[in-house]
Amino acid sequence: MRGKIENQRLGSRNNRNVMGWQLRVDLEAIRTNNLLVTSSQPHHFCLICNSYEDSLLSLSEIQALENFPMKTRFSLSFSLCFFLLLLLPRPSHSSWFGDQKRPGSLLRLKNGGFSAAFDPTRVTQLSWRPRAFLYKGFLTDEECDHLINLARDKLEKSMVADNESGKSIESKVRTSSGMFLEKAQDDVVASIEARIAAWTFLPVENGESIQILHYEHGQKYEPHHDFFQDKVNQALGGHRVATVLMYLSNVEKGGETVFPNSEEKMSQSKDDSWSDCAKSGYAVKTRKGDALLFFSLFPDATTDENSLHGSCPVIEGEKWSATKWIHVRSFDKAVASDDGDCVDKNDNCPTWAKLGECEKNPRYMVGSEGYSGNCRKSCNVCSS
Repeated sequence: MRGKIENQRLGSRNNRNVMGWQLRVDLEAIRTNNLLVTSSQPHHFCLICNSYEDSLLSLSEIQALENFPMKTRFSLSFSLCFFLLLLLPRPSHSSWFGDQKRPGSLLRLKNGGFSAAFDPTRVTQLSWRPRAFLYKGFLTDEECDHLINLARDKLEKSMVADNESGKSIESKVRTSSGMFLEKAQDDVVASIEARIAAWTFLPVENGESIQILHYEHGQKYEPHHDFFQDKVNQALGGHRVATVLMYLSNVEKGGETVFPNSEEKMSQSKDDSWSDCAKSGYAVKTRKGDALLFFSLFPDATTDENSLHGSCPVIEGEKWSATKWIHVRSFDKAVASDDGDCVDKNDNCPTWAKLGECEKNPRYMVGSEGYSGNCRKSCNVCSS
């Protein structure tokens, strides 16, 4: 039985006041619906709690749950996260606001900058398994063009993480080219980083640097998971809990993002404008400026097999995109720590180091702020 919510006007002594409205929740239903999480960092999962649109609690009621004989207890951060959710509109299956017509309400960061704000009225819920959301117009055309220009002359063959060693290797599974930006590369990149953090409720430091990807005709990324199978990458901030895919260009045909295991794949109708690859699952078309957010972990921190996804081959035109991977814990602190950073992530690192690549290409080989280098061991820059 799901949590039942009754909205009542001010005046009742039994209910708590939340922004002029009051919420009364069937707590027993919440208990039996297993709404709680088991992560040591519960606030990282505030947007992926089971059926949160049906089971919102007031702050005092959340704190009261600590008296229940449960294995898992809410932390203050998780309570505050749910309180923040109370300030947001409840999503329907197709849209955060259903068919309601209302002016956009920008949620700004402390610096008040327009470029670092996000507009929840543009967000559409796509799926619950996996948890996926589409933000229309997340980036402006100027921002898209700027990111492409930063990457155009610095692209390299895209790699994948080996499931056993964790090292970056070439694979026919991924045929695109790409490069990484620094988090504070310029004001535009920094504002996009802040906007992602505001939308996902996940701090900037938990994310890897943005990767710009370029797909030409026939290039693809076969279905894969963003969570890790190896222990090496899990040591850098834990699993990737969420991914934000930002589309920097339109694609005439193909290039869709597809979720083969999505529970919604049978409910999505597709005409001839979709590629055959896209018809194999729930798919999202590449439209310049849009962004796709999906989660790779369940609220209890276990991996979600439904998050399997891929980039369909480009049939006509070319595809530019930007990927932001976000971890359970701080990625920046893990990269900067003395433990676990003395590794080579590519089998070619010793050869590249002998050829002088540590000095010629220090950012890729050694790393920089917000980006873990790939050949720190061979470049002899590990902490003693």
